[in-house]
Amino acid sequence: MFTITSKDGKARTGIIKTPHGEIRTPCFVPLATQGSVKAMFPALLDQIGFDSVMCNAYHLYLQPGVETIHKLGGLHSFIGYPKPLWMDSGGFQVFSLKDCKVSEKGVTFRSHIDASSHALTPEMAITIQQKLGADIIFTFDHCLAHDSEYAIAKDAMERTHRWAARCLLEFNKKKNKQLLYGVIQGGKYPELRKESAKFIASLPFDGFGMGSLFGDPKEETQKIARAMMDILPEEKSKHFLGIGSIDDFFYYVEMGGDTFDCVLPTRLGRIGYAFIRPESGGNTKNKFRMRITNTKFKLDKKPLDRHCSCYVCQHFSRAYVRHLWKAQELSFYTLVTYHNLYFFYTLMQEMRQAIEKRKFKELKKRWLKN
Repeated sequence: MFTITSKDGKARTGIIKTPHGEIRTPCFVPLATQGSVKAMFPALLDQIGFDSVMCNAYHLYLQPGVETIHKLGGLHSFIGYPKPLWMDSGGFQVFSLKDCKVSEKGVTFRSHIDASSHALTPEMAITIQQKLGADIIFTFDHCLAHDSEYAIAKDAMERTHRWAARCLLEFNKKKNKQLLYGVIQGGKYPELRKESAKFIASLPFDGFGMGSLFGDPKEETQKIARAMMDILPEEKSKHFLGIGSIDDFFYYVEMGGDTFDCVLPTRLGRIGYAFIRPESGGNTKNKFRMRITNTKFKLDKKPLDRHCSCYVCQHFSRAYVRHLWKAQELSFYTLVTYHNLYFFYTLMQEMRQAIEKRKFKELKKRWLKN
């Protein structure tokens, strides 16, 4: 299911095998939350080179509905994407709702679409994901704010463990070729993260998801991540949920992280931020991005990034892209999103090449200047 192909310290390259193809790691997984990467379509993702995308069970459960997708041939057929699909269980989305109520059985909540009432158990979360037909799915966890108090974080972690065991039992009732990842919780507390990593690692999951790592300062969050990574078995793949900062990629890949997902490249693209490489002025201070909607780009003939070889940078100027924004042309969203996803894909490709050559630290130093 997962094979490590090369190593440079703890950083490694690998292959995740699924019924719909292989996923090269380390890699970034674009979010196709409702069955579509916003402003993109599969041919464009293929053109860039992505091996997989991630959908969201919460959103697809509410709209168009699991039965509808199932009757139409499953998720791959429904969205016209033949490559591997990941499926987020939707825990983060459910627990983000104001009226979400949790019990040992599961959660109750109201739809953000029409305020209809719903109940969801760990068993239902697995059944939904299995029926949708994604290749890699996640356990339903009690997701909470990273800075929650210790007692709250401990309670949520312990519930996550009990739910993980129930998810695994339900998953094993139906033999298929899907991979199930167990999610690790514990808030900002290293001791809880270690406890969670030990418990989840004791169960026969195919891989692991690192949940709710959104805290500041960065050094503390990295310490928490390291506490988990040092415990988890090396031979299984590790996915970082919701991680999209460039510096985080370097630190977590260096720890042995394999895959990442985040809304950052697509969401920031839609509001006018284009990612830029170090050679073009990108750094940790500007977070490797610039605001293309600024007036100073009105007459700028240069591409978004002169060191980028994506289709957008080879054909269009900053002035033109900014014009599309001012004119409210929909193509603006596609062009900047395409460029940002190409940036993320290329960065991960460079990481894989650097690890293979045992030069990952040199690449990290060049990008982060430390």
